[in-house]
Amino acid sequence: MLAYSAQTTTYFEPWLNFRQPCVRQLAFTIASPNLIQHLPTELNIQHAFEIHPAELWQKYYQQYQERLIELDQNPAPLLQFLAQLKSTRLGLRFEMLIWFWLQDNPEQRYHPYEVIGHSLQQIEGAKTLGELDFLLLNHQTQRIEHWEVALKYYLAEGDYTLPHWYGLNRDDTFLKKLRHFTERQFQFEHVSSLDIQQKFAILKGQLFLPNVTAVTIPAWIQTARRLGKWGHTIPQQPMYRLTRHEWICPNTQATSAPAIWWCNDLYYDFSSQQPYMYRQPALIDFVYKCYNELHFKC
Repeated sequence: MLAYSAQTTTYFEPWLNFRQPCVRQLAFTIASPNLIQHLPTELNIQHAFEIHPAELWQKYYQQYQERLIELDQNPAPLLQFLAQLKSTRLGLRFEMLIWFWLQDNPEQRYHPYEVIGHSLQQIEGAKTLGELDFLLLNHQTQRIEHWEVALKYYLAEGDYTLPHWYGLNRDDTFLKKLRHFTERQFQFEHVSSLDIQQKFAILKGQLFLPNVTAVTIPAWIQTARRLGKWGHTIPQQPMYRLTRHEWICPNTQATSAPAIWWCNDLYYDFSSQQPYMYRQPALIDFVYKCYNELHFKC
């Protein structure tokens, strides 16, 4: 366990430097670290997988920064690519942003990966066993890598250990997602004639702690990433309700007036750059279950 206090921490958040909303989201997708820095010891590992360190994502951002500046001046290539996505699910948009970055890489200029396949279904007879998000060749290591990507939002309750982190739908827990990675999504050792040599989970988004000044949190939580706050009370400072895409990264300016009428949703304080998840206790189980089923990919 380790002590955590947001007031004493400086964060690497270069996505806030861009103007175009889609470019801010792309910069966040690349530069932000995973929600965890290593696998929790409470997790029973069935099929092993790895987590990229925060320093590697910072390196990839720095190598891609020049291209992001170009896209911020002319976002047309990125907008055209994202236009292929008809769904409003944030998880799928996040996956598309990863895909854009992976394939926007002339002569391995920005990163060492070559996309071998995307959304590869594994079928045995009439049964679909699963699907791989990305199969990549890492030209630096000459290894075939399997990546699974997810954008998740979890709120801590209780003692902050792994079983006490809940998603927008309380049936979706952090523990359940990590189990799904190790039991189902990373079960494959081969794709066609190719051996999978490394497996990585790209697990980004936002974790939320109760609205208190300082807490003690598990060591597996990635503290290089700003942690949000959540609560049942309405903050005194002005906050703005975020649109769906702003859950990935808020726009440069508020897209709504300061919140007066509050509902279960994500809010943002532009002065402190602090996200706040407001929750109405009586509605948690029903409203957020419906909201999650409509808009988010598990």
